[in-house]
Amino acid sequence: MNDKTNKQIMSNVDEYGFEKTKEENEIKSKYYEVLTKRSLRWNKVFPGQIIAGRRLNRFIRKGIPLNLRKKIWMKISGAQRAFEHNMNLYQHLLKSQYQKEIVEVVKIDIPRTFPENIYFETHHRALFNVLVAFAHQNKSIGYCQGLNYIGGLILIVTKDENATFWLLKHLIENVASEYHTKTMFGLQRDIFVITEIIKMREPLINEKINEIGLPWAVILTKWLICLFAEVLPVETVLRIWDVMFAEGYKVIFRTAIAIILILKEDIMKTSDITELNELFRNVFTDPRMVNCHSFLQFMFTIKLRRRDIEDLRIRYSQ
Repeated sequence: MNDKTNKQIMSNVDEYGFEKTKEENEIKSKYYEVLTKRSLRWNKVFPGQIIAGRRLNRFIRKGIPLNLRKKIWMKISGAQRAFEHNMNLYQHLLKSQYQKEIVEVVKIDIPRTFPENIYFETHHRALFNVLVAFAHQNKSIGYCQGLNYIGGLILIVTKDENATFWLLKHLIENVASEYHTKTMFGLQRDIFVITEIIKMREPLINEKINEIGLPWAVILTKWLICLFAEVLPVETVLRIWDVMFAEGYKVIFRTAIAIILILKEDIMKTSDITELNELFRNVFTDPRMVNCHSFLQFMFTIKLRRRDIEDLRIRYSQ
């Protein structure tokens, strides 16, 4: 490959190694200006130690600079503290004997993970290690499809196996609780919660979806099982994860509801299941989702109380 071809390829990918769409090129040129200003502000306000508090949470909602994400994700999630209490766990797991069945399934999924990313092939071994280590330390989950996308995207950001293991462990065990177990109880429960919230707040959307005949579970399963990776544009997912690491599971509900509300007019115009499926499949390139700053701003206008989520979770469990 000559230098000219190499430069053309590099100019057409984002900082994570993903190909930039036309929509991203148009929106991100302005967004990068915002990022530069935010990065300077972060360095000014938090020049050394990151101190938890309302000010930090405000900054997180406006986006963590890429070069600070690993450090801040580890701190705000509690993953750093967990690591410090058991510093040798990951290395111990790597040296343990692996179950052949888990190894084989993970090996199949690794090449399917972000194949379009120009850098990711170099992360294949690291992702394999992380997924197999996680599967053997959490036997109630083992390995489940979806973990490869979550772990892979964390790895792209952190470029650190150990940090990726601890951050993945936090998300799967504390935020997306019981989404990836064999029964997927938590996943089914939270699909029920989101569906009930839409029924109460947006009955016309719910009626339209039911009329067309596309089950809510079909729409929502991938969103939740991948925590929106491979569903929304990469930078939007990372901005959501910034807040998810800080604020927890409530962000999952905010995100799902925000997508549905943004698509409301389009949903109401669909006439059959094919159109509706296509609409949800295209959220990855939808300019309203690509503009992560506007998406997050809208997301936080949605009034949602933890108590309401918990009440619906209890209702599902009864």
